[in-house]
Amino acid sequence: MPRTRYHNVDNVSTDKTLKEFRQWREERRRKKKDYSYVVPNTPPELSYLSENSLESTITWIGHSTFFLQYEGMNIITDPIWARRLGFEKRLGQPGIPLSEVPPIDLILISHSHYDHLHIASIRKLYRAGTTLVVPVGLKRKMLRKGFRNCMEMEWWQEIKLGKIKLAFVPTQHWTRRTPWDTNTSHWGGYILEPAESENKRLSPNLYFAGDSGYFPGFKEIGNRYKIDIALMPIGAYEPEWFMTSQHVNPEEAIQAFLDVGAETMIPMHYGTFRLADDTAREALDRMESARVKHGISENRIRTLSYGETLVVQSENRTSGQ
Repeated sequence: MPRTRYHNVDNVSTDKTLKEFRQWREERRRKKKDYSYVVPNTPPELSYLSENSLESTITWIGHSTFFLQYEGMNIITDPIWARRLGFEKRLGQPGIPLSEVPPIDLILISHSHYDHLHIASIRKLYRAGTTLVVPVGLKRKMLRKGFRNCMEMEWWQEIKLGKIKLAFVPTQHWTRRTPWDTNTSHWGGYILEPAESENKRLSPNLYFAGDSGYFPGFKEIGNRYKIDIALMPIGAYEPEWFMTSQHVNPEEAIQAFLDVGAETMIPMHYGTFRLADDTAREALDRMESARVKHGISENRIRTLSYGETLVVQSENRTSGQ
């Protein structure tokens, strides 16, 4: 029986030819890049995070992995603690050692690529009380891996988990883990809102954007949801002729931030693995130039170090912990 194949909005293709892969490889060989800048580590506030159940917090682990505390739940996005990704060595140490992560209630997976879905990391995080949420088409695989408490979501679907209302929203991307499963599961981002109406002014609405090229869907997401904080990718964009359909560049990330109407942006998906030819320093510098160009106040972009925690107070007043 043929497997379902999933597509982007307007059927935008991310396919690349063998000729294009060869061209990228030749370009990479000729480039000379300065990788001396490394995203710094901040010692994590483990005692605070272990005891906290009231305040909303955002802690960057690295890449697209965040430890979130939200409406009394401990949440991990796109977990990867791997020291290597294929032939590429991890460039920075995870913000919290895997063995010291507080017990996890919810794991959110944006798509099945290895740098967003690392099975060994999930095994260490998953416990009897953990719920694993994945895009449609991926649940069967995760059940085979032994993760019995698994739910899958379609674009624009909304569910309630504890005190959280969770929505799965589109991105422009693709998936593959083997030569035979291209686009057999979907891809997307997540909106987190308080499920209890009386708490809506106490916790911010969070948007975890996953992995995406720039597309009209960002504006649609902003039209449908009130977003306070956007976790937005800024890296893995070079060469842009090759990556543009699947990864935003820093300028597009800033535009996407404006499109969704968020108050605060936290950049991610840079500096942890060498997935493309850009560097962390380049991504941050271009993001800063775009911020200035758009007249966005400096305090609306919160660049975290690995292990740094942002404590989100009532009505989206934020402070460092």
